[in-house]
Amino acid sequence: MKKVLICLLPAVIFAQSGYDIAGEMDAKRKPHDMRADLTMVLTNARGQTRTSTIRSVSLDGGKKQIIWFLAPADDKGVAFLKIERDNKDDDMRLWLPDFKKVRRISSKKKGDSFMGSDLSYEDMTNRELDENDYRLLRSEKVDGRDCYVLEITPKPKIKSTYSKHITWVTKKDLLPIREESYDRSGRLMKKKEIRYTNIKGYDVPVEIYVENVQKHHNTRLTFRNMELDTGVNENLFQEKNLKRLPR
Repeated sequence: MKKVLICLLPAVIFAQSGYDIAGEMDAKRKPHDMRADLTMVLTNARGQTRTSTIRSVSLDGGKKQIIWFLAPADDKGVAFLKIERDNKDDDMRLWLPDFKKVRRISSKKKGDSFMGSDLSYEDMTNRELDENDYRLLRSEKVDGRDCYVLEITPKPKIKSTYSKHITWVTKKDLLPIREESYDRSGRLMKKKEIRYTNIKGYDVPVEIYVENVQKHHNTRLTFRNMELDTGVNENLFQEKNLKRLPR
């Protein structure tokens, strides 16, 4: 009997579930804070583009973030503040200088587009590990890299605008590099691709591409001038600072 148990142990130890993989991803080292300049290019079905220049500062692994639009001229000064909260609705606010008004983004609006992009307000937040169910579907190669293919399903209490996500995660670095997101009726809605670089031992995104296949519209975010762990002050993440463009 002991010999049988010894033979079975490796299979038990090394069998990974979707939740195990998601837990390892969640446990990866993340920068405490990050500053970056971003270029956001929107492309519509006719191939017309609109380019925005953005400054972003985040803290606590991205749970706190403030974004200022620096260009084009008609968006200059628009700013966004996000504070993710445990066990309660996230706090999101959008400063609209032309109207001299701060708009609160309620949980009912989290499926709305962020500044005309293919990112929704829900896409702007981190996914909490225990707010989703995970299923390992298979292994697959993407651009020569071995990947896990995970099905991620938001739990009913989360009231997500998505029914599920299919995510390709590299086995070597546990990085999500490709994703398909499905609407509440189960139809494919968005395709996402992410490229990374390594700075100070952290894997951080350098490009995020999102395509809304239903609207034939896409968004490409490119990161530049990234600075990590510089000691960002927590007091920055206040509504009053939305109105103060960074120098």
